[in-house]
Amino acid sequence: MSDQQALGGFTGKWLERWPEWRVAEVFVAPAQRGIAAAWFALRQELLDAAWGGSDPRPGEAKLAWWMDELNGWAQGRRRHPLGAALQRMPAPWARLALATTALASAREPAVDEEAAAIAVAPFAEAVVAVDGALFDVPEAASHSAITGLLCEHLIARGDAATPLQTRARLGAAAGENTVARAWSQEILQRPRSHGGGSRAGRILSALERGRVARFADGQPMQPIPWWPALWTAWRSARS
Repeated sequence: MSDQQALGGFTGKWLERWPEWRVAEVFVAPAQRGIAAAWFALRQELLDAAWGGSDPRPGEAKLAWWMDELNGWAQGRRRHPLGAALQRMPAPWARLALATTALASAREPAVDEEAAAIAVAPFAEAVVAVDGALFDVPEAASHSAITGLLCEHLIARGDAATPLQTRARLGAAAGENTVARAWSQEILQRPRSHGGGSRAGRILSALERGRVARFADGQPMQPIPWWPALWTAWRSARS
């Protein structure tokens, strides 16, 4: 299998998770679409390793591998197919590698919203730095990336991502998804940032928030239909 075929397998896997992107990427410059898909696929690989599965140990091993791989990218070496698109880019890969340790710590529910935000902040700051370097744009405010990661955590783990304080407020009798929906509403109350960062990054953040908003309104945690996704991406691209 060629590097390009292997790369396409990983970006294709990400697109299966986020089919909205096939509509939304129309607002991203054609020359940047391949880099954006590879970058978002890399983020998903790291998040899956940190937050996927019922047993954290396999994911911890994967994160250790990724830490070594990303440090290799910073030194001009690569093994993973995503490196075919990303490794040559002058981004702070070593900083992203170091920040992966925060993801493992953020797997379990935090005490409250503030603690949840603090847990993902190191990775969010690294994501903002890489995004700015990949697309040669000023870095966005980190709180936007923090909110996006809280959305991703909720999408990945549902009730298990909900802070303990929110669970305690609802009580032990809360039904399935009740605590997750309450947490989604708290996430949506976090401040938004306008401008800064890449257009692709802003669009993805808007789609993440859009999925969580639909879930908060009582709908299943599923991809956004194409028309609302297009509208969401257009508004975000203009900000």
